[in-house]
Amino acid sequence: MKEDKVIITVSGQDKVGIVASVAQKLAVNNVNIEDIKQTIMQDNFVMIMLCDIKNLSVSFKEFKDDIQKLEAELSMEIWVQKKEIFDRMHTI
Repeated sequence: MKEDKVIITVSGQDKVGIVASVAQKLAVNNVNIEDIKQTIMQDNFVMIMLCDIKNLSVSFKEFKDDIQKLEAELSMEIWVQKKEIFDRMHTI
């Protein structure tokens, strides 16, 4: 179901361990990565992930708070949006 899906966007200065750190945080919260795309754009790392949160081990708010801590640790921008909101924002 759409309400069980989130889009996670990660961007910032490229460095070693970004994917591993994000994947570890998702695993700890029982979030499944269903699709992942990443690239380097002029020394900036950009990653978009489609994730399933139906088995999320904490509340959605607690999960987002946990991701904000990771954002600070990595000095990157990390956005978590429910897929249905993301889809509506990107529909013309």
